Amino acid sequence: MNIIYLDQVDSTHKYLKQYIKENGYKDFTAVVSNFQTDGIGSRNNKWVGKKGNLFLSFVMEKNLLPEDLPINSMSIYFSYLFKEVLEKYGSKVWIKWPNDFYIGDRKIGGTITNFNGKVIYCGIGLNLLDFEEDFGYLDIEFKQDLYLNEYFSNITARKKWKQIFSKYLIEFNKSRIFTATVDNEKISLENAVLNEDGSISLDNKKVFSLR
Repeated sequence: MNIIYLDQVDSTHKYLKQYIKENGYKDFTAVVSNFQTDGIGSRNNKWVGKKGNLFLSFVMEKNLLPEDLPINSMSIYFSYLFKEVLEKYGSKVWIKWPNDFYIGDRKIGGTITNFNGKVIYCGIGLNLLDFEEDFGYLDIEFKQDLYLNEYFSNITARKKWKQIFSKYLIEFNKSRIFTATVDNEKISLENAVLNEDGSISLDNKKVFSLR
């Protein structure tokens, strides 16, 4: 495992992709920065956070994922594994479908995933400090080395999707008072049905979570 620590970068996701392009993929590699100036959010939006928040990206081979994980639900999977670590140390963080970290009714971060050939890229942004009125921040002290090491161990342990989904299915009910963006339109999740592959059914339309 290779972990690269940076003080500042335009985007951990962009940095990591360029790093792999130049050096090739050899092992699970992560990039962690104290600040980023041009982060990537969902639907090509920017994710800008305060210095001292968590800016993380990692890359791994597809064949290291559990065999039962639907490729389109990687965001849920990676988000929930991270949530389990934070929850273990007292956080009340939960995952709004499909990939957003929430404390109460405030978004505090999110996850994006994409793949290129045999490798998968995942980026996580998390507010650890008070940022702005519309967003929240993590409710526990973030012990970076401890939490990230446990998170990466969770990933490499290849926990079954079935195991994660059974717990997320219960938590999904918290998402029902919110909306999700589908085809650039905000749609209520009140009557959404969460399917076993991590997608939701809305008005007879199946929507996947990959971002």
